[in-house]
Amino acid sequence: MVPEAVRICGYAALVHAFDLDVPLPQVLSGSKATFAARTAEGWQLYSPRHLPEASFSGHLTFALRYEPVDLLVLNRLFRTIGPEPVADMVRDAPTGQYARRAWFFYEWLTGTRLDLPDAGPVGYVDALEPDLQIAAPPVNSQRHRVRNNLPGTPAFCPLVTRTPEINAFMSRDLAQEAAAVIRPIGPDLVARAAAFLLLADSRSSFAIEGENPPQDRLQRWGQAVAQAGSHPLSRDELNRLQRLVISDARFMHMGYRNEGGFVGTHDRDTGAPLPEHVSARPDDLPALMEGLIDFANTRARELNPVVASAMIAFGFIHIHPFEDGNGRIHRYLIHHQLAASGFNPQGLVFPVSSAFLSRTPEYQATLRSHSARVLPFIQWRETETHNVEVTNVTADFYRYFDATRHVAFVFASVARTIEHDLPAEIRFLERHDVFRRGIERRFDLPARRLESLFRFLHQNNGVLSQRAREREFAVLTEQEATWIEALYAEAFEN
Repeated sequence: MVPEAVRICGYAALVHAFDLDVPLPQVLSGSKATFAARTAEGWQLYSPRHLPEASFSGHLTFALRYEPVDLLVLNRLFRTIGPEPVADMVRDAPTGQYARRAWFFYEWLTGTRLDLPDAGPVGYVDALEPDLQIAAPPVNSQRHRVRNNLPGTPAFCPLVTRTPEINAFMSRDLAQEAAAVIRPIGPDLVARAAAFLLLADSRSSFAIEGENPPQDRLQRWGQAVAQAGSHPLSRDELNRLQRLVISDARFMHMGYRNEGGFVGTHDRDTGAPLPEHVSARPDDLPALMEGLIDFANTRARELNPVVASAMIAFGFIHIHPFEDGNGRIHRYLIHHQLAASGFNPQGLVFPVSSAFLSRTPEYQATLRSHSARVLPFIQWRETETHNVEVTNVTADFYRYFDATRHVAFVFASVARTIEHDLPAEIRFLERHDVFRRGIERRFDLPARRLESLFRFLHQNNGVLSQRAREREFAVLTEQEATWIEALYAEAFEN
């Protein structure tokens, strides 16, 4: 709802004027005369002197000057109005930076060359404002005299608006922080911590999907995660990962979907689909996935590894290319990108799935943050099998999504693994070793029995249960059992 006495500007005005069937930007722009009341949630309000001319070029110039670039709105706008309004904008101001940026975005998004001569000798301008949005190292577009610093390609280009939270994370060297945690630790302890964290991540990734698979499946998936980043991303590689995730493929189509898909429930009486997220159309999957894979293997390498991993992983889960297995592969892709960029300490995998599981409400809200915005603009009908069939053009919803919230979530999750999970596991192993050495100085216990003793204590808050005293460790005297409990308490004090 537009606040009282506010005149909408920029992208909001263009969406309204041309009846564009796309979600509005997260923050809208408007002009309001009364300075004292120039605040409203979800709005950036300006004084009347900022109010642009009520025209296509006026509002587009305002958007490019003051607002984060929105490729979804721009692409739908350009395909709705055709080439002439943009060409006229450039003819009216051939050296103007906003006209040249509009021209660049038109040709970059549509692949159509306007009937205009190349720009003359005028200074280059950035396609994205690097202080406003995360940008890639620029490549000059001589025709437009624009520095193309878009992070992706026309086939796949999520954008991220800089927030204080994201800027704070990007100012840190998280990879060095992780290296500093393990630098004082011996290689044996690091290897043991890595093995446990890897298994914990595998277990958490299945738990997020509501599954509790047998140990062999957990270990197989853990081994796959341990090798993340060692092979370039490809369609064949993604198919291989799906085969690892799905234990019994007899009841589903493997590989890219050949029909629609959605995440949600069915009406219990009619079986009608009740989607919370509608996946990309099957006909769009090859192009969308080719764009994502190409981005992962090229432009993503020039970005902050955490930023790139969030773009790839959440791009994948929004596209939802497979009938099943999407969630675990989505989280694997974070491991893949971090490892491929050299972000991880040698031999260590950040247990991001464990962090996601511990922050399930935030994780679910992050997934819904995009799905809820685009769902009202996706037209679909129910199929005979109670699936969905999308009936309008939707590929841009998965190609040009706003990844701001996704990036912030992954940054916070990676930071948690560095600040909490990794140090906690190392401390645990150090204390476990203190306990083990104390037991070995007094008792001649086989390793298997020693670990069984430790588990009894650990699962019962440092106390040997009556069952353990009477059965598995009945040979212990009362004095010995009390001594063991005291040793455990000392090792795990605080």
